[in-house]
Parts: sequence; structure tokens; C-alpha cells
Amino acid sequence: MPDAIGKHSRRSFIGLAGAGTALAFTRQKTLKIAQWSHFAPGFDEWFDTEYVKEWGAQHDTHVIVDHIPVDKIDARATVEVAARKGHDLFMFPWPPATFQQHAIDHTEIYQSVGNRHGNVNALGHRSTFNPKTKRYFAFADSWIPAPIHYFQDYWGEANTPLGPSNYDTLRAGAKKIRTQRSIPCGLALAPGLESNITLHTALLAFRTSVQDDEGDVCINSSHMTVEALRFFKSLYEMAGTPEALTWGPSGNARAMLARKTSCTTNAISLLRTAEKENPDLAGNIQLRPPLLGPGGVLAVPHVTSCYVVWNFAENKDGAKQFLVDLIDNFKTVFEKSGSCNFPIYQNTVPDLIHQLSKDPNGGPLFKYEALKDALKWTRNLGFPGFATPEYMETFNTSVIPRMFAAVVKGSLSPEDAARSAESEMKRIYEKWRQV
Repeated sequence: MPDAIGKHSRRSFIGLAGAGTALAFTRQKTLKIAQWSHFAPGFDEWFDTEYVKEWGAQHDTHVIVDHIPVDKIDARATVEVAARKGHDLFMFPWPPATFQQHAIDHTEIYQSVGNRHGNVNALGHRSTFNPKTKRYFAFADSWIPAPIHYFQDYWGEANTPLGPSNYDTLRAGAKKIRTQRSIPCGLALAPGLESNITLHTALLAFRTSVQDDEGDVCINSSHMTVEALRFFKSLYEMAGTPEALTWGPSGNARAMLARKTSCTTNAISLLRTAEKENPDLAGNIQLRPPLLGPGGVLAVPHVTSCYVVWNFAENKDGAKQFLVDLIDNFKTVFEKSGSCNFPIYQNTVPDLIHQLSKDPNGGPLFKYEALKDALKWTRNLGFPGFATPEYMETFNTSVIPRMFAAVVKGSLSPEDAARSAESEMKRIYEKWRQV
């Protein structure tokens, strides 16, 4: 990884405002933050009513926080950049590379945090760094793993009490469960965040990807893309449900919480919700690392939490300081998120594995230990390359879910779907390379 995070003292960072800001001390400042609505129960309430108020009091700043549903994030950000007015800090649940021309260079923030907590990890770096411009277009504060959730009783009846470990056992076990109980597999296929995560993860597991390490489209150059498409068509036919093609945001999580599916890929906020609302149900839900495929055990994050300081922000200095202080307090963020938000800077939660192992809701099977190696099996969106604008437009326009859905519904063959998706991606990539 490039050593982009150099030495830069926090004192000098705080002093970036310069002597011309003396007037700011005569009146209270304002900091406007847009946050995506967190999936974990209670996190937003803690952030709004405790953390933000305490930070505002310490910095003589009135902090305004607006929560935006995940599926509305992109549209809201587009409105703000068109008007060149809005929030000072804008939080995305994925790398906001398509908005980089409207963002400051976040290198100085990484430098200030790096002096206290070391260099940004590879996941954060590759999610927010543009290797062509050598600029950071956002600041990654955390990420959320995407493990398999499964019902222990359903899978026990299918002679797989430890849940599906690979794609073959997923298909075989899910088929038995649907045959015996009329309960389908719950992998998301409708365009949206959950299906994007599920299916981009599947591509990595099948040893293929949208782009190569040079950032060029390669989805149709590997026969493994066709194999992945064939697998999902057979999985759908043997164990799927038409509802998976129409689920809205968090539809797969709601189906699991209603016991209408046997398993799914999701953030552990699904399990935390069950623990709060239905402890008996939660006791039956277990966790596994992502499914093993020909490419190994690999997954993309369910969320890559990235903050952008707009280049038209009215309080850039306050926004920068907020992010530096947020990482100083990240252990509390991890705890208040119910262990959902994993650190980009590992030393901010040095006892992470211990906390997962001793989670009071983990039960006798220590279910949260399934996440102990999450950083080892998680790759950035855009892997094996970076999260580039062209890749992220492919992600945000759900090219991959639409490719899979076309095959599952029988409207295209796997070969034709892969060719069609590649053609669409190449148009997107060419457009960005003309910018």
C-alpha cells in the first residue's frame, strides 16, 4: 500500500483554520451532518442525543444531524452537489467515488488520525483513494461485515446443523428445507444494497470480478462468471422464492425475522434486531463466515462507512475535526453499534476478538466468534482494483443484480447476460475515462 499517510501532528491540524477565524469564537458555529439511517437498534439515538451533543458542547458548535434512508442517499447527495449547498459532512454506506469532484482532498484527515492510530488499513485505503489523482475523496471511519445468517433448526433438519459452509451445501440444504417446510433460501436478488453485496460477494467466491487489478472490465472474460450465473439459476429453481426478486431495502432481513427464509447474507444488525425484539428467535439464528467457493472465502463489506467533506461545505474545519475525534472515540462507536461497526484503525478496538467471544447475547455457541477473521475474508468494493467512479456507478446502478435476475427469470442465458452486462459496464467505464 502506498505510504500516503504521513506524519502530521494533531495540533497543526487543529490550527489549519488559521488566524482569520478569530471571529468564529465570538459566536457558536454550526456543523451539519447527513448520516445514513443505521441498521443497528439504538445507534442513531445514541449518536444524536449523546455523542453529538457532547462533541458540540466541547467545540462550541451546534450540530445538526439528518438521517437519510440508505436507498435515498445517492439521490440526496446528487441534489446537494447540484445546488452546491447542503451538509458539511455527508456519510455514505459505500465508497462515494462518483462524487469525488465535489469533495475536498481528505489526505490531511488521514494524516491527523494516522499520527494517533497508525496508517489506514487496506480496506479503508482502497475504498477512498484515487490512485490516478493520488487524492482521498472520502474518509472511511468503519465497515460492517456481511456473514451468513441461518436458522439452526431448519438446517439441522437438513442434516447440516452448522449451516451452509459452501455454495454446494447451500443449494443442497436449502433445497431440502424448501421441500420439507416450504421455506425458501433468502439470498437477495432485487436491485439494491443487499443484492449488490450478496452477488458481488458471489463473484469473488466464484473467482471472477467486475474489473481486474488495472481497473479494466473483465466480467465476461472468465468462464466463472457464467458458472456463478448457472449456480444461482439452479439455486433459485431448487430453493428460491419469487419474493427475492422484488424485495425492497432490508427485505431479506425482514423475511428472516419473520422466519420466512432459511438463511441470508446480511449485517449482524439483523441478529441484533432479533435479540431486542424476539430473544427466542435470536437464539435460533446462527452466524457463519461467507460461503466457500472456487475462489475461496471472500466477501465485500455489507457497509463501507465513508464520510465526505464537500468542497462547498460551510464548516470544513469543524467537519475535519469531527472525524478526527470520532476515531479517538471509536471503541464506544463499536460498542454502541452492537459490534456492527468494525474499525478501520484496529488499535481503537484492541480487544475486538475478546468482545466478540464474550458477547452476552452470543449464547453457548459463541456465535459472534464467526466474525473474528472478518478482516481476512473481506475485500473492498472494486477488488482486485480500487473503488473507482466507474466501478461504483456499476454498483449503484445494480448492473450485477440485474445480470443475475435476467438469468434467474429466464429472460437471458448466462452467456448472453454476461455479455450484456459487460457491454453496459464498458459504456460506464468509457464515460468516466472521458472526464
